[in-house]
Amino acid sequence: MRAAIAMLPGLMWPKTLRSRIFLILLIGLAFAYGLSFSVLYMERYMSAKAVMLGTLENDVATSIAVLDRLPSAERGDLVDWLSRGNYRFELGPGLAGVPDGSAKGREIAGKIEAAAGHRFPIRIERIPGEVNRLQAHLTLSDGSPLTIDVTPRGVMPIAAWLPYVFAVQMLLLILCSWFAVRLAIRPLGRLAAAADALDPDKDGPALSEAGPSEVAHAARAFNAMRERIAHYLEERVQILAAISHDLQTPITRMRLRAEMAEDSPEKDKLVNDLGEIQRLVQDGIAYARSAHGNGEKNARIDLASFIDSIAYDYQDTGKAVTVVGLVQGAAFTKPHALRRILSNFIDNALKFAGAAEISVERNAEDDIVISVMDRGPGIPDEMLEAAMQPFFRLEQSRNRETGGTGLGLAIAQQLTAKIGGSLKLYNRVGGGLAAEVTIR
Repeated sequence: MRAAIAMLPGLMWPKTLRSRIFLILLIGLAFAYGLSFSVLYMERYMSAKAVMLGTLENDVATSIAVLDRLPSAERGDLVDWLSRGNYRFELGPGLAGVPDGSAKGREIAGKIEAAAGHRFPIRIERIPGEVNRLQAHLTLSDGSPLTIDVTPRGVMPIAAWLPYVFAVQMLLLILCSWFAVRLAIRPLGRLAAAADALDPDKDGPALSEAGPSEVAHAARAFNAMRERIAHYLEERVQILAAISHDLQTPITRMRLRAEMAEDSPEKDKLVNDLGEIQRLVQDGIAYARSAHGNGEKNARIDLASFIDSIAYDYQDTGKAVTVVGLVQGAAFTKPHALRRILSNFIDNALKFAGAAEISVERNAEDDIVISVMDRGPGIPDEMLEAAMQPFFRLEQSRNRETGGTGLGLAIAQQLTAKIGGSLKLYNRVGGGLAAEVTIR
């Protein structure tokens, strides 16, 4: 079996598991069905052939005996009556033929000789022509020649409806094979889809454990693995939050002691370093909180008022933040989480471009898309996805000197998942970066 399977790659072996199982199952069932049909056909052929030859022997024996006992003048009246569909009697020497050495001819000759009781010498010849004919020549007791003209016919003529039945059977075989393969492969497809959609940061539905025992066992194992991954990530975030929280007190004490020291260049550097460490710790706490969620409830907000309030807060401090286009409509979301997301986007745009633009629109699915755009250096396309990972910094334009810790976009992504939305970064045509958050 392995050797046969190893040969299949050279025979256009399908690439998908579904096609392979379907092909193996279909070929196997078709071969088994064909073998059963052949055995049944041969058994019927042999039985029908035995019945036909036995009937031929008995009928010919009776006919020869009747013709041998009748006067020659009366034999002509019975010849047609004694004839059958595949043989007939002729009074006379018959036609000239050639010796027949075929297996069928020898078999028919043996039956006719057995029917004649070996009392009459018999000569079997094949009559040339389009129709397969055999003639048995013998001489009756009174010396009169008698010819038996035999036309061998098929033992079992095929009925006209048989090919249609065979076609229906093959169609049923294909449908059953396809259904069996679909039933076997569908759980595997669901498992693959669940693995592709696995995101420990999102509370997605568990994989259904319905179905046969093997499928249910695999689904339970997958759900358990998903819970373990979520638990490990939650434990990691808790450790980060605990360490960040515990570091705040000693950092604060160190900063106070440094500020009480005498003024010197070293003092200023130490205070700046402590301030940077404190910002890093605060960002770590913010990231941990965003991962766990703050239990904020969804509320309906007016988009125009919400976006304008964010822009006005920045404009009051002299920052170049503008709203592009007409903003209208309402959204049902977590307001504080959304404000934190947009604030992270705007802060990044102000750091690297000095200005930010906010636009709100609806996509084809009627989802709300809020974009924060800038005309800064942007992010290389191959690093867009990595930029949303925790503690990721670009070495060129977005480094530690800008005050970033590599957690701003990660926090935004965590909060976006909590509000049930999606986040996207892309480089704008003409330069700059755009950060989109989609609210469904």
